[in-house]
Amino acid sequence: MAPKTFWKGYLKLSFVTCAVTMTPAVSEGEKVKFHTLNRATGNRIESRYVDSETGAVVEGDDEVKGYEVGENEYVILEDDELEAVKLESTRTIEIDMFVPKDSIEWIWYDRPHYLMPADSVAREAYSVVREAMKATDMVGISRVVLYRRERAVMLEPRDNGIVLWTLRYGDEVRKEDVYFDEIEKVKVEPPLKAMVTTLIKERSRKWDPAMVRDPVQLKLKDIIAAKSKRGGKPAARKKPGPERPNNVVNIMDALKKSLAAETGKKAPPKRK
Repeated sequence: MAPKTFWKGYLKLSFVTCAVTMTPAVSEGEKVKFHTLNRATGNRIESRYVDSETGAVVEGDDEVKGYEVGENEYVILEDDELEAVKLESTRTIEIDMFVPKDSIEWIWYDRPHYLMPADSVAREAYSVVREAMKATDMVGISRVVLYRRERAVMLEPRDNGIVLWTLRYGDEVRKEDVYFDEIEKVKVEPPLKAMVTTLIKERSRKWDPAMVRDPVQLKLKDIIAAKSKRGGKPAARKKPGPERPNNVVNIMDALKKSLAAETGKKAPPKRK
């Protein structure tokens, strides 16, 4: 059963318009979430704001937003000032331009959503836009208000649908050369590269979502199920494993041992 739609609006390209719905492609609903309780009573604990100096509880009507401009110095913004800069949601995704699909690097991608035609009437226009993007290997660029902010978005055709990605703002992305340019270039010896290449081939698998299961979440669910059904005790804490050796190992010897383990062959004798 498909998740409940969280956004309804229109997809528009020039004079072509169709009704669409959208839902996030990812969810955190399956994650284990905890409440903080009073151990003595079992009741939930209520969080309240207090004045950092006086310790007095601050009621909702007395809470205001402030931007720090100096130590313990703030510019206060009133609710009407914040409302004035809020963007009006037009509920329309108007495609302003198209760019080559491979021209947007992965780091700009934020969060994926499934964009679908809202009804049978919208399917033809929706399909035409989708198939035209496929044929030209292009993606659409637009803007829409989501999560209380105007977002730049990318529309990518995928199978029978369209995936809408929110894109990160320019000031949110750090330039990689600031970090990677500091890495000293090292000449890689061909034999070492060949051995690692073999290791990669030996460990290559077909992608399976099970590869990225969260083991902590699975264990937490087991503990919760045991305690709720049988009043079971928490699982025993896992004993720490042996400390990793801190001695430096010859990389060629280490790779030979790794390859031997992968292929089941006996490790060649250690170089002298």
